[in-house]
Amino acid sequence: MEKLPLSILVLFLALAITIAGCSIFGKKKELKPLISTVVHPEWSKNSVLYEVNVRQYTDQGTFSAFAGHLPRLKALGVDVLWFMPTYPIGIINKKGELGSYYSVRDYMNVNPEFGNLDDFKTLLNKAHDMGMHVILDWVPNHTSWDNKLTIEHPDWYVKDASGKFTPPLGTDWTDVIQLDWSKRELQDYMIDAMKFWVNMGVDGFRIDHPHNTPKEFWERARTELTEIKPVLLIGEIEDPTFSLEKGFDMNYAWEMHHLMNSVAQGKDSVNKLVKYYEREWSVYPNNVYRLQFLTNHDENSWAGTIDSLMGASQRAFATLIFTGQGVPLIYSGQEACLNKKIKFFVRDPIKWDDSCSLTGFYTDLISLKKQNKALWNGDAGGPMIKIATNKDKAVFAFYREKDGNRVVVVLNLSKKPVALKSFPANLNGEYTDYFARLKTTLPLTDSLKLEPWGYKVLVK
Repeated sequence: MEKLPLSILVLFLALAITIAGCSIFGKKKELKPLISTVVHPEWSKNSVLYEVNVRQYTDQGTFSAFAGHLPRLKALGVDVLWFMPTYPIGIINKKGELGSYYSVRDYMNVNPEFGNLDDFKTLLNKAHDMGMHVILDWVPNHTSWDNKLTIEHPDWYVKDASGKFTPPLGTDWTDVIQLDWSKRELQDYMIDAMKFWVNMGVDGFRIDHPHNTPKEFWERARTELTEIKPVLLIGEIEDPTFSLEKGFDMNYAWEMHHLMNSVAQGKDSVNKLVKYYEREWSVYPNNVYRLQFLTNHDENSWAGTIDSLMGASQRAFATLIFTGQGVPLIYSGQEACLNKKIKFFVRDPIKWDDSCSLTGFYTDLISLKKQNKALWNGDAGGPMIKIATNKDKAVFAFYREKDGNRVVVVLNLSKKPVALKSFPANLNGEYTDYFARLKTTLPLTDSLKLEPWGYKVLVK
């Protein structure tokens, strides 16, 4: 049986909680505004993340082969490469032909399928030389059945009633076994293992499924890792009370991701999106990072492609996550019109489409985000301010402003064309229509017309 991905489990749980009326943003449990003292790495102020699936990225599926794509990614504009787990994969109870990346057999080595440690170091140095940063996928919740810790420290694992190792409760993750995070020695080991990579030059970690780990651990991890160098820590969790105060730089905007799909499919409206942002702005301060994405490895392999889930709305929603608050993520092949669900446990290389029109589109979005301070991350950029229009049932419009830079974004999130008559007077001025490369002025001399799923970005 294939491994049910974490994103699907999280979605099922979120739906159950919402139905019960206890959503973290629901009426019965309103959260207080978050206060975060995390100091983000200076280099992350306008970063765009790119998730690298080494196994499927090239026909060879190696570090060395992937390195050949670095110049292309540099030209695309991404500057933080998040590598899906690159550690040796467990053999006992593995899934499929090659096993899951998230079944870790050794936290301080690399998967020989990809190369050796020297190959990884070479890749890391090449990325750094090109001005990129590298973060690793860290899997703290569980290990493979044949991780050396099962022999050296069997007491670091949760046991079932018969005293045997057990997969994580409530999952079908039969290829892994649950760690017991109440053990201080386990926590010390994890810190040392993370330091191993940071001392090598790695710039941070994306933390897989941290739900069963103590949030205080990540506060400790930030403190100790930062003594070596500034690091970026991303938690694959949406709970705003889990370690964003002092530990993680960033958490996942899962609810936003699923809402975009729902609006694209006509199941929800712009009104739902507006309510989402009202809650978002009331809980998360501007200095907190939120990971925004149209897809990732879980969504692509298990839920479907962007085309199948979003259809013609892809560019409008991509514009939203690149110009709105949050740190945008691109998954392997997304910029090249990836049109298949990549298989998880076998080799299934991406077929690169050099003629894909999305490449130029994403290059333009990344360039705009990096060049215009209004769109930078956290306090380095400006907050989103909603714009009221005469078509609020179909249009989501906002602007962001910072240090004399202003970006006005207008999105038609519907299947019908719309025409906007006016904008607030405080936005009057000279702009450049970013995608049309034309000068324009507010107030409008004529109505602003948008095609179905159309978008307009005005830059001042």
